[in-house]
Amino acid sequence: MKILLASPKSTVWNSRKHIHMGFGYLAGALIAAGYDDVRLFDAEVENETVASHLGRQPYDVVGISSPTPLIYEAWETAALAKDHGAITILGGPHPTLMPDESIQRPEVDLVVRGEAEDTIVEIVKELAGPNGPAKEQVSDSLSRASHQQLVDSSLQQILGLSWKDASGQVVHNPDRPLRRDIESIPWPAYHLFRIERYTNLQPLTDGLDPKARAFTLVTSRGCPHQCIYCSKPITGHTWRARSAEHVVAEWRYLVRKMGATEIGITDDVWNLQLDRAKEICRLLIAEGLNHVPWITVHGMRVDHTDDELFQLMKRAGCKRVGFGVESGNQAVLDAIKKRQTLDDARRAFRQAKAAGLQTMGFFIFGLPADTEETMEDTIRFALELDPNLANFMIAAPYPGTELWEIARREGRLFSMDWHDYAIHDEKARYELPTLPPELVERKWHEAYRRFYLRPSRIWRRAISLDTWRRLPDYASNFGRFFLGRKAESQG
Repeated sequence: MKILLASPKSTVWNSRKHIHMGFGYLAGALIAAGYDDVRLFDAEVENETVASHLGRQPYDVVGISSPTPLIYEAWETAALAKDHGAITILGGPHPTLMPDESIQRPEVDLVVRGEAEDTIVEIVKELAGPNGPAKEQVSDSLSRASHQQLVDSSLQQILGLSWKDASGQVVHNPDRPLRRDIESIPWPAYHLFRIERYTNLQPLTDGLDPKARAFTLVTSRGCPHQCIYCSKPITGHTWRARSAEHVVAEWRYLVRKMGATEIGITDDVWNLQLDRAKEICRLLIAEGLNHVPWITVHGMRVDHTDDELFQLMKRAGCKRVGFGVESGNQAVLDAIKKRQTLDDARRAFRQAKAAGLQTMGFFIFGLPADTEETMEDTIRFALELDPNLANFMIAAPYPGTELWEIARREGRLFSMDWHDYAIHDEKARYELPTLPPELVERKWHEAYRRFYLRPSRIWRRAISLDTWRRLPDYASNFGRFFLGRKAESQG
């Protein structure tokens, strides 16, 4: 059985292109189960369109993963796959949150909800097994009479699956419990990625090779915290960690077998267990793997750090750490259930800088408790912390989050066009009585201008070799962040 795992081309701004770890894990699980005719198609880095590829290469099954802002592109890819006779499977964050929306579409045969490694293997086993139907019997939205036996005997037994029965009725099987032992999940099929076509993990970070062989690595899944803006439809509200030894074994493979020259940890919160994070660093040092630079791609918790951790991270090869600060106002932090203090953030940044690490801060504007004054507090706090990079975002109320429910209950959602839910876009997505969208957008642009256009910062950037190497990127992003598309169009 020929299987394609396809990721549609993004229409959303992003400064980097890095490998799709979800597909890596799915491919790894399929290969471990004996289904080794698997191909990855990441439209961001391919030299042809998915339509062209499907026209040249027939597949029995096409799996497509999608976050909320790319769901339309995912449906388009599914339609192309159906036109070429493939069984189509959708998964990822958005179909997990809103399975009915996708499974009711004629181009979508199956929707996988939640973690999919076990689910995809079970689906393929049923389709490819000795008693499984031929591909032509499964297609046509799984509605052929000859397919009823499979529906009755097999599909309904697969946890975490949504499908349509022979009469067209949508069926949602029970959720699949999260696998507790994540060390038993096969490693991602790293060899299937066209790694040379991806950028480094953070192109705006000084001292990292823009043409690095950049791999990402997951050391834990999930996060136990309940921040109202955060959507965790795949990994859940629990924290499941791999042992330090298991993590470093995969790290060793990436460096010595795959030729990694840069690694990024993409956990939701990798430092939740402080002793484990330190042990990973100690093992990297002991194994001589600390010559390869690495970063934390997502924000670390500022309340799970100490001086020793950052000193060890530096010795282990870490280049940059990111922190989820979100707001410079304690009342806002409490309202969004962040469960950290401003002093926690101050301490974490101070410790990281003392260890010689670059820092990045993540900040959010337009949260339910925000006012003009609290957003001003956030800008001032960003200036006080003075990270090497500051990432300012406008709050996006993703389905399934408490923020989504607040926006629907107390305010007004501006759009159900999922393209509008990209976190780096300059749009406010909802309006609350005390939070007009124009104010949020204005403070967002103001934050970028005040942080990045300070004379002291401009001077530091001007004398940096990396600045001149990355000048085209800086120039192309200037209007978006400092002026905005609206201002650009008026000009």
